[in-house]
Parts: sequence; C-alpha cells; structure tokens
Amino acid sequence: MTDHDPKRLIRIAREGGGDDSPEPLNLGERVRELRKAQGWTLEQAAKRAGLARSTLSKIENGQMSPTYDALKKLALGLEISVPQLFTPPERGQVNGRLALTRSGSGHAHATTTYEHELLAETLTKKSMLPYRARIRARAMEEFEGWVRHDGEEFLYVLTGVVRLYTEFYEPFEMRRGDSAYYDATMGHNVISISEEDATILWVTSLT
Repeated sequence: MTDHDPKRLIRIAREGGGDDSPEPLNLGERVRELRKAQGWTLEQAAKRAGLARSTLSKIENGQMSPTYDALKKLALGLEISVPQLFTPPERGQVNGRLALTRSGSGHAHATTTYEHELLAETLTKKSMLPYRARIRARAMEEFEGWVRHDGEEFLYVLTGVVRLYTEFYEPFEMRRGDSAYYDATMGHNVISISEEDATILWVTSLT
C-alpha cells in the first residue's frame, strides 16, 4: 500500500486501559469532517491553514500523506490541536466549547413586537441561536406579515401566556412550561395574551 493509495489508513493506539490494539482512522475523511463541521469550503479551510487548495484536496482524498508541518498548519487552521486530528469523533468532542451567559447579561435587541436578549454571543460558528424574548405584541395586526427564516425553531414559555400563530395550523395557546418545535420556513408569529408581557426561550437552528 503506497502513500498515494486513496484508502490509506493511519493507525492509532486505542485510548485507556491495557488494550494496545490499533484502530484505523482515515485522516482524509477526518479532515473533511472537521472542515465541514466549521462550515468552510476547501478554499476557505486551505487559506486559513496556509495550504494550497490542491494540497488540502489531496489530503482529504487520501492522495497525499501530509508532513508534520502540514499537520500543524491544518490543526491551527481548523482551530484544534494536532492530536485531535487523530481522535475519532465518537471518542470525544472536537473542541470543548462553552459560553456562560449570566442572567440579564445577554445582548438586548428590541423591536416593536419583541424584545430579544441574545445568549451565548461569545461563541462563533454556532449551530443554534438561543435567545430569551419578551413578547410585546398583543395582536397579529402589529406584525408586518409572517415571520419566516431558514432552519427549525424551538419555543419554550418561561412566564405568562402566549398564542402561537402559524401559517398552516390553528393558533395554540401556550402557558408556562409549554413548548413547541416547528419548521421556521413556515410563517409564524407570537403574541402575549397575559396582562404582563410574556417571556419565552427561543432556540433557532442555523443549519
């Protein structure tokens, strides 16, 4: 088996215990997986790593065995450590990201119908957009038509009572502890029907 064999596998030792039997890992597939997890094209990832696009393509397709210098550039460009290049995804996280948002410290963004508090703002390239919202609207007429956007959305009522309007379903009255998960490309709006402005947790997918 040569270095140019597309099916070339790099063997790594199993972690922990006394089991030293090797387990195969396809480096090219691992690099491609890590790149796609960041949402980068070949050109974008190659630029970040300081490699030629053709070089990265050959690595991903198993047509080139990268030097240690290239591995270091890859790891730096993918924002991980070199060992993580050789760690199967089921063995652990690619990167242990965490963002703590203290109560009331999220970034506020007010509109005529909602008052949003964006959460976990310090994390980039998130797969989800979480935010707390105070519902100011009391009637559908306050909206300029349906709200629609890509992705899916999860809504959880924190306080008060809301009515969820959607394009294809009858309105739902929702109270504290109630939740809904829906396709966000479907028109949707939320109004508060309690005396006080209701508050909800919204989580929107970004993929």
